[in-house]
Amino acid sequence: MTDPLYLERLKQLSTRLVSLQKPIRILDAIKWPQGIEQRFREQQGRELPALGADFYQQQKLGFEPDTVSQLLKELKSDVRRQLGRDDALGKILQATIDQYQIVIELLRHRGTDQFGHFSRQLYGSASDNLRGDRKTLRQMGERLCHIFSLPAVEHLNRPYTNHISSEEAVTILRARMTDYFGAGEVRVQISDDIVSDASAGGDCIKVNRRASFSELDLQVLEVHEGWVHIGTTLNGREQPWATWLSVGSPRITAIQEGMAVLLETLTFSSFPQRARRISDRVVAVDLAEQGADFCQVYRHFLDRGVSEHDSYRVTQRVFRGGTLTGGSVFTKDISYVKGFVENVNFIRSAIQSGVPEIIPMLFVGKVTLDDLPLLYERHLEGVIAAPKYLPPMFKNLNGLYVWFGFSSGMSVMNIARVQQHFSKLFDRMPTPAPQAADTDAEID
Repeated sequence: MTDPLYLERLKQLSTRLVSLQKPIRILDAIKWPQGIEQRFREQQGRELPALGADFYQQQKLGFEPDTVSQLLKELKSDVRRQLGRDDALGKILQATIDQYQIVIELLRHRGTDQFGHFSRQLYGSASDNLRGDRKTLRQMGERLCHIFSLPAVEHLNRPYTNHISSEEAVTILRARMTDYFGAGEVRVQISDDIVSDASAGGDCIKVNRRASFSELDLQVLEVHEGWVHIGTTLNGREQPWATWLSVGSPRITAIQEGMAVLLETLTFSSFPQRARRISDRVVAVDLAEQGADFCQVYRHFLDRGVSEHDSYRVTQRVFRGGTLTGGSVFTKDISYVKGFVENVNFIRSAIQSGVPEIIPMLFVGKVTLDDLPLLYERHLEGVIAAPKYLPPMFKNLNGLYVWFGFSSGMSVMNIARVQQHFSKLFDRMPTPAPQAADTDAEID
């Protein structure tokens, strides 16, 4: 039985971290003002936006970096002293504290050459290898961009139009959040200060007042922002002792965003244009890391047939906080593809290794894959609470097991030979006329 004194210390230390990190908001600290896109496009994308280090230094952080950094340092020392240097949960807590220290340095260096250095420490680089494989994230991103740009995409009839206003979207999403979480658990509200068309933080979904949505966009929002981001936050808040599992340092970003994209896929909510945008983000990060400036990255996507609006959006996401001349950029956007691949490989490996019971722990809070075996062990001991909110396919794993089982079994086939076989059949078919694509909502 776990020592009650140890549990109380764990809770007190965890709660201190939850409080200390509360004013640290990375995306708010690096967001761009409204109107930048319009001016950039009026100049035909030939002039860099006028956003340098001076611009960022004028943006208040909402906390005093030196003070918070010192308090985090003291907290880490208290974790080692009160829980023990070798305590496993204490080590996860310390790793999370270290992440917030790096975040503070990231925000100190907004608009400078050092910003990219700290971003890579937090989120990684597009040139990193995928876990357990020799392929880089850039290679995977390019492969996915190719798949989601095939002619077949233009032949798909997508009857969804962006006819849902932001006010209507709020009403619909409130009802869906109530169905999933219960009444009063999740807020959905109009926002005037977010860059994307919708985003989630804590127990709230924000909907951009200027945005309009299709039915499919709302399905993506429901599972991406609701089931995953808010669901894991609320599950973390249900923890009796490890309360830090309710807050997300950058170390958990890949698993969070990857799981959100995976849920879009498992619920058939996603669509090729959205998947292409997510893949484009990896390519954009790599180009910018290699030294391409804002205009060059923007032109890269224009030349590949991406609309002016979407080319600007994918470029802006990467350069926010960094230097517009390239090299020092925000690498968070590799997380979507990286996390998707690593989550899928984790689930497949858990099934093949005979431990599928660990899979629901992905939703226990804000976690990394490396945390899960220990958290599951502590769950069996009663220290970590099981996730309260779970997507249907993770409550009953039978369907998920079969889905991944078939996927794993078919992976041994020679897909090139199979495609060659069926191509002879498809060559006899008439070519359908391509369908016009709608402009889709930008979901964070």
